[in-house]
Amino acid sequence: MKKWLVPLLVIGALVIYAYSSGKGFYNSTIKLNENIEEAWGNVQTAYQRRGDLIGNLVKTVQGAADFEKSTLTDVINARAKATQTTINAGDITPDKIAQFQQAQSGLSGALSKLLVSVERYPDLKANQNFLKLQDELASTENQILTARTRFNKAVKPYNNHVKSFPNNIFAGWFGFEDKPYFEADPGKENAPDVNFDFGNKK
Repeated sequence: MKKWLVPLLVIGALVIYAYSSGKGFYNSTIKLNENIEEAWGNVQTAYQRRGDLIGNLVKTVQGAADFEKSTLTDVINARAKATQTTINAGDITPDKIAQFQQAQSGLSGALSKLLVSVERYPDLKANQNFLKLQDELASTENQILTARTRFNKAVKPYNNHVKSFPNNIFAGWFGFEDKPYFEADPGKENAPDVNFDFGNKK
């Protein structure tokens, strides 16, 4: 065998190995990323449902005589900000996740103040439409927590995949970066705490 043929075969084998490994890495990463995008879609859907329910809640409260306008205004403004703060599933970054969480936390805070204010309005507390919306909001908060948890579960295998060696080399070549986790709000370990128990529901 000619001497020049040996290095040529070695180079050829390395090229084939790199191509095969790179192709396997790329395809696996795409599948893992698809799982993240699906999970993020479910997160946004859950938050969108909460926004819609809060909109209906505001309309119900607006019908109450002399209800605090400033409290309603805070909820309306916070809801507008939260619904306008969206993230493209293909462009999830730590900064954008933080902005999204901040907007949603602002809405949670405004909603909590509104629900506390309702304590002073017996007619609202007995309003069947209002009570139904309370139940639906409580259910939606659980859906949000579940969606966020599933999002993090989808992110973990992806991050492990792109950060481990030698996958991190391929990740750099193909432009795959690790994804941020959906973190709990400061001082909390689950979904925003909204108290729907007014003590007089039947």
